[in-house]
Amino acid sequence: MLRLSKLTDYGMVVMAALADAEDDTRNAADLATATGVALPTVRKLLKRLNRSGLVNSARGARGGYRLARPAEDISIADVIAALEGPVSLTECAAHDGLCGMESVCRLRGHWRVINDAIRGALADVSVADMNRPALSMPLQPAPGIASSPGS
Repeated sequence: MLRLSKLTDYGMVVMAALADAEDDTRNAADLATATGVALPTVRKLLKRLNRSGLVNSARGARGGYRLARPAEDISIADVIAALEGPVSLTECAAHDGLCGMESVCRLRGHWRVINDAIRGALADVSVADMNRPALSMPLQPAPGIASSPGS
């Protein structure tokens, strides 16, 4: 099953809260209170997001964190890459030379196409998009994919 880590999910929650603040700085404690994410986790996320250039930090009494660029210009793919590394379904889709079967594998090209489609879909959704109300109609499975019971 393909699934983002809890840390990345929480990272998106923190990024959305920073987007709400627009140009104001927010400190880690305020973000933890606003999001319900534990303070140590918020601190860990802010360090990673700062290192990746998605948020800026300011020290001092009025210090805190803010988005490094407008929320419209930060994609979900950017956030995932900052917290988990590049979006990649298989080793060969991310980097050449990591799989011992590369020279004989017939699937590699197909995995790259699939990986590029997923990465492109994530790159097309911004933090600002995630802050907008969700669609009111239920999500429909892609053609040819049956929904599982209970979903």
